[in-house]
Amino acid sequence: MKKGNILFLTLLILTILAFPYQAALSEPSIDRRFPKEIAGVPLPKLLDFGRGICIPCKKMAPILQELSEEYKGSVIIKIIEIDQEKELTRVNRIRLIPTQIFFDSKNNEVFRHEGFMDKEAVKKIFQQMGVQ
Repeated sequence: MKKGNILFLTLLILTILAFPYQAALSEPSIDRRFPKEIAGVPLPKLLDFGRGICIPCKKMAPILQELSEEYKGSVIIKIIEIDQEKELTRVNRIRLIPTQIFFDSKNNEVFRHEGFMDKEAVKKIFQQMGVQ
């Protein structure tokens, strides 16, 4: 085989191997701290990380459901099951459950709480964030 052919084949192989990385770099980055369906939504967010069998998590579920209805269109409230969303749990550095993370409309974390949080405490954080 001639030197020119070997060089051409080497460059071709390198180009083929590098292509997936180039494609990945050209895609817009998605904030991996959020479920994909809400990552780009420009509203404040509350992510509640827990497990369905956790007693404080079970107590918070109806509270979060009520708040979700009360603040519909103003805040996104999402319950994250840590067993089903291991990557989200890891990326958000969850150590204890339940953990509530509050984000502003630009996806900046503004408050984090570990443990049970009653309805009034959540509403107080929303108020501090300027959510009506």
